[in-house]
Amino acid sequence: MSDSALTLAEEIVLLALDDETGRPVGRGGMAPDRALAGALLMQLALAGRLDTDRDRLILVDPTPLGDAALDTALARLAAPGAPGDARGAIPLLAREAPAARAAILDRLVARGILRRVEDRVLWILPDRRHPKAPGRPEVREARARLRALLLEGEIPAPHDALLLGLARAAGLLPLIFTAAELEAVQPWLGVVTRIESLNRSLAEAVADVRGVGLGTARRD
Repeated sequence: MSDSALTLAEEIVLLALDDETGRPVGRGGMAPDRALAGALLMQLALAGRLDTDRDRLILVDPTPLGDAALDTALARLAAPGAPGDARGAIPLLAREAPAARAAILDRLVARGILRRVEDRVLWILPDRRHPKAPGRPEVREARARLRALLLEGEIPAPHDALLLGLARAAGLLPLIFTAAELEAVQPWLGVVTRIESLNRSLAEAVADVRGVGLGTARRD
């Protein structure tokens, strides 16, 4: 993997942080963990470690990628008795999503993309935040790609089609688009989130995040 390119999981973690405060935004509950699990699963498929169809999840190559979050997920899926489909794999990976998120945040801090701020609430409770570092373009670039994809009708690369499906599942689209923009792009949104075959095969599994398929046209 390139040291400069951000993974799907890294981009989802970045998009889910408020630019100024560094606190999480988007849907609450299990949605962020399941969206992150979906990102890890999708990235492993893009990296040639997994293959998938509508019913099966197939381990192709157990070789680690050198990324702590991805390699932990890969090891879980390569273990005896691991789920053989995406519906089972996403809950499995979601249970370890907090640890994966912590590893991703550490990596982004080490690369200078995020800052780590340690505060106290009421002088007692620890409050860790991760504001974006000034001058770093990564989050702006991810948002710009998603906006161009929907508003300009661009045919997406596989990475961006998957990122759009994950951002939708995590409830992040209203943070990237206005309500009027989302209203206007609903038909194309439904098409784009089904262009990439991996998005189609994982749609039902990640759908548990929001209760509908990722390819179903619905206002976000």
